[in-house]
Amino acid sequence: MAVGWAADGAEQQQIEDSLSDEIERARRNIRKGPGLEFCEECGEPIPEARRKAVPGVRLCIKCQEKWDKAHGPARLYNRRGSKDSQLK
Repeated sequence: MAVGWAADGAEQQQIEDSLSDEIERARRNIRKGPGLEFCEECGEPIPEARRKAVPGVRLCIKCQEKWDKAHGPARLYNRRGSKDSQLK
């Protein structure tokens, strides 16, 4: 495959770098410690099973689903730029 001025393996390295960045971002966003007993959005009780399963939980399931819809898949793009700009 013709890659212009890119070094051999540059595409694979870019994929690995992107994955490493996303793994690190996910690890930074994991909450720790005890969760809340009541949802910080609506004030409804958060079930004990959810508090045990999700450390640092702050939202009930309904509010978490709303938050995920509003903030979820927006990051599903390659923030490093277009393919053409990466391989030069």
